[in-house]
Amino acid sequence: MSFSMHFTIDADLDRNLVISKIYGVWKKETAEDYHTEFKEVAAPLVEKGEKWAKIVNLSNWKTSYPEMDKVIGEHMRWSSENGNVLSVYVIDNPITRNQLKKMFHIGGTGKLSKTVRTLEEAEKFLTENGF
Repeated sequence: MSFSMHFTIDADLDRNLVISKIYGVWKKETAEDYHTEFKEVAAPLVEKGEKWAKIVNLSNWKTSYPEMDKVIGEHMRWSSENGNVLSVYVIDNPITRNQLKKMFHIGGTGKLSKTVRTLEEAEKFLTENGF
């Protein structure tokens, strides 16, 4: 498990799932740190060569600096190129949801990304889809 002031990342290897919680306002450097840490935590899943999912809890995330959009968009692209087949984002703020959708576009991950309002909805969706 990884923890910083702006995020936590954990892998559930039994479920082929990476779980992230995001906090606060992010700058480009925060997004770069997240991607680096994420790759380390997800490494066992990537190395297994199996499909995996991620759940990202954005309930405590604030609208962030626009320069981080590209970094996270590229992170999303990296994830999909390395076995990520489903990403569920818990988000209930319309403004941050719009920023997130820009990142989906940058990363080309709109089809494998789903937004929900609660953690319960996210867990239900993941379970229904084999995770």
